[in-house]
Amino acid sequence: MLDLTYETPKPKTIAGETGDWELVIGMEVHAQVSSNAKLFSGASTRFGAEPNSNVSFVDAGMPGMLPVINEFCVEQAVRTGLGLKAAINLRSAFDRKNYFYPDLPQGYQISQLYHPIVGEGEVLVELGDGTARVVRIERIHLEQDAGKSIHDMDPALSFVDLNRTGVALMEIVSRPDIRGPEEAAAYIVKLRQIMRYLGTCDGNMQNGNLRADVNVSVCRPGQYEKYQETQDFSHLGTRCEIKNMNSMRFIQQAIDYEARRQIALLERGEEVVQETRLYNVEKGETRSMRSKEEAHDYRYFPCPDLLPLEIEQEWVDDIEASLPELPDAKKARFVSDFGLSDYDASVLTAETEAAAYFEEVAAVSGNGKASANWVINNLFGRLKEDGDRSITESPMSPAQLGGILKLIETGDISGKIAKDVFEIAYTTGREPAEIVETEGMKQVTDTGAIEAAVDEIIAANPAQVEKAQQNPKLAGWFVGQVMKATGGKANPKAVNEVVSAKLGL
Repeated sequence: MLDLTYETPKPKTIAGETGDWELVIGMEVHAQVSSNAKLFSGASTRFGAEPNSNVSFVDAGMPGMLPVINEFCVEQAVRTGLGLKAAINLRSAFDRKNYFYPDLPQGYQISQLYHPIVGEGEVLVELGDGTARVVRIERIHLEQDAGKSIHDMDPALSFVDLNRTGVALMEIVSRPDIRGPEEAAAYIVKLRQIMRYLGTCDGNMQNGNLRADVNVSVCRPGQYEKYQETQDFSHLGTRCEIKNMNSMRFIQQAIDYEARRQIALLERGEEVVQETRLYNVEKGETRSMRSKEEAHDYRYFPCPDLLPLEIEQEWVDDIEASLPELPDAKKARFVSDFGLSDYDASVLTAETEAAAYFEEVAAVSGNGKASANWVINNLFGRLKEDGDRSITESPMSPAQLGGILKLIETGDISGKIAKDVFEIAYTTGREPAEIVETEGMKQVTDTGAIEAAVDEIIAANPAQVEKAQQNPKLAGWFVGQVMKATGGKANPKAVNEVVSAKLGL
């Protein structure tokens, strides 16, 4: 089921007054399924609609309304599981999670506690120090989202928007394998990247389409290894859950604060209470929300309105065959096929759109390394200057950028001239070849013209000639003068060859 051998991750250590402590982190990531309709109704999932306009009778909990499973949402969950190298359960079932809240009109949430659709999987997480490790996935289950309570429109009133009610979520539950704040953020980044490649979740954290509940505990060095041997969670310390985190930066801040809070309690001889907490962004601290519920608190029982979900292995195989090339495989191919560094390949494969853009540029230019360099340094830099635009908003097409690099390869323009051509093409949309032709930017490769320029400069500077003949490194001065005389249009390689020949170097 798992292709990679699991290795104990290196923990982040925090020094306390009575000794060192280690962090243990598990995450429950709620990813909104990319689907036009909700999990059990045909209501729209469009973001930004008028409050309570995307609500069916099923979503509103009207009596007698029965849920009908959205097959596409099931397919998206299976696709996600396959992308995470997870086991797909051909038989799963839905349960009712019972609790009261104003934005939950049915009085229960339909979820999958006992028989999830996806079993154990794994995510290879790359860290900033150049290392990578596996975070194990325990399960992925499908469930419906709740609505949204709004408290800031009128101090005396609270409002409820049911547009999100019934929207399909995938809850991705990790093992407690994450050992530090940076690792937690890297894990979310990798999950988001994989799901965006698969097209199963857009990963938009600002809209709430990807959010995480972060479980944090602390333990003494050596306790995690005991947990690994015994699978006894008591070795890991009492955990607290930080709810609804939707920012990489705030996830790291919340974990760091919560870990230090727990350490301070334990070193004072107090107990850590298992509870659900919220992170206050303004104060940079977590605060208690409610005591942590267990499964029995929700009175789970099989949903009587839905039969067990049974899928065919052939259907799963067809989905697997349709999977796109995933980030790790694409990165490895970029390194092997184009000779890119790990860093450049990582940057280009971070988003599917950037990877596709680069490949089109490389196909036109015929030079993978040069294409990567120009996309990362020139194009990305220019897009950032231009209001931090995304690659999909680039005014320069891959064919245009590839055309500039092709002109460099053929010797029609130099790298320096290419930067001018790039700026003109970026701002005007004109084709590179046309720019070079009409603007008189074509590189001078005529040896006779270059020789004439070199002869003129040599004749006018006899003292400099003598110095260069004594110290060949000074020949660069003549190259610079020729480039200046030709407006930077002379072929640098040809100039160097002619200067060396004329000076007898």
